[in-house]
Amino acid sequence: MIESFKVHMTQLNEERNIRIYLPRKYEKEDKRYQVLYMHDGQNVFQSTDAIGGVSLELENHLDDNGIEIIVVAIDQNSKKRVDEYCPWVNGEYSKEIFGLTETTGGSGKEYIDFVVNDLKPLIDRKYRTKKDVTSIAGISLGGLISTYAACCYPQVFKKVAVLSSAFYRNQEQIEKLLIETDLSFVNGFYIDCGTAEAKKDIRISEEFLASNEKIYHILNKKHHHVIFEKHHDAEHSYTEFKKRVPKMISFIID
Repeated sequence: MIESFKVHMTQLNEERNIRIYLPRKYEKEDKRYQVLYMHDGQNVFQSTDAIGGVSLELENHLDDNGIEIIVVAIDQNSKKRVDEYCPWVNGEYSKEIFGLTETTGGSGKEYIDFVVNDLKPLIDRKYRTKKDVTSIAGISLGGLISTYAACCYPQVFKKVAVLSSAFYRNQEQIEKLLIETDLSFVNGFYIDCGTAEAKKDIRISEEFLASNEKIYHILNKKHHHVIFEKHHDAEHSYTEFKKRVPKMISFIID
C-alpha cells in the first residue's frame, strides 16, 4: 500500500512529495516496523510514476515476498537534484577524470538535515515505526547522499545500501569524510557497481567503477561489515538497478 503527502522543506524553502510504502498487514496488526529512507521517490515503487518510465518496482517485490518494512521515498526535484544530492560543489577529481566543468552541488547538508530533523520525526509520529531501526539507500547520486547521511548521522542510519553511486562528483570530500568519521554505530554498508556504467565509453566506465572501489576500500579498512559487488556489463539504468533490488532489501532487513 502506498500513501503520499507533501511536506514543507524549511531548509530548502519548498514543498516536496513523500511516498510511503506500508506492509500489507499494517492495518491488521498492531506492530512496529523498521524504516528505509530512499531518494528519487518517483522511481522507487511503480513504473507508471517513474521518470524515464522504469522504476525499481519495489512495492511489487515487498508485497510478493511478504517483506514487512516501511519505506519512505522522497521525490526528487529534477531541477535541483544535483544540488540536493551533492553535499559539496563538484571537486577536482570530477573535473580531471570526468570532464565536469560546471559548478553544481552544495545543498546536500540541508537536504539531509530535512530528512533527519523534520521528516523522520514526522514519520515516527504518524506511523508505527521502530525509531531506532532506520536505514537509508540510494542510486547514483542518491548513493552519494546516502553515504554522506551515514557520516553525518551514524547514530540514526543503521544500514546503508548504495547502487552504482556517483561518488565521483564529490570524490575527494566523501573519501575524507569517511576516513574521519566514527562509523561504529552503523551496522553495515552495501555497495554495488556495474562494469559498463557508461555503456560503450570504456574509460568512463572504468573510472566510475574505480571511484566506487576507492570508497569500498576505505570502508572495508574501518568497518567489519561491508559488502561490495561488481555486476558484469551492467549499465547505469533502472533496468539494471531493478535486478539488484532483492539483494539490497535482503541486506537491509537481515
